[in-house]
Amino acid sequence: MRTRQPTTATLEDQRIPVRAKLAATWTSFMFLYAYVDILNFFTPGVIEDILNGKVFEFDLSQTFSTTALTLIAIPILMVVLSMTLPARANRITNLTIAALYVPVTAFNAVGESWLYFYGLGIVLELILLALIVRYAWTWPRTAPSATMAASPDRETVRAQQQA
Repeated sequence: MRTRQPTTATLEDQRIPVRAKLAATWTSFMFLYAYVDILNFFTPGVIEDILNGKVFEFDLSQTFSTTALTLIAIPILMVVLSMTLPARANRITNLTIAALYVPVTAFNAVGESWLYFYGLGIVLELILLALIVRYAWTWPRTAPSATMAASPDRETVRAQQQA
């Protein structure tokens, strides 16, 4: 009787492009950002405050709503921009926007009574922002092409022509 030997096939681990990593991380950030706000509606007193025209310390107004829309629209747009911008502009945009969102994210903890809930949300958002900064900062560089490396430089060519 033969005993079956377990086969240990190695799983293929393909490299994920930086653009895809950035878009996926912005998508995760966007969902977390939105759902923390949505789940906040279950906090006692929040709905009453909204019905009375207040969110946190702010009066509900067109300015407040436009600001809130802008704050969620930026991560939404970053999903598309991370996939479509040229590499250099992509890297700079991701580094800048992620860095700007760190204080915006931290501000959400100010004055909140449910610190475990908001604390967890903020920590997770900051981790995602740190990943975005890391992915953009460590964007792989391309090596000079083999033809450029093998071709002589201008001074060498000029010296040969003058000789």
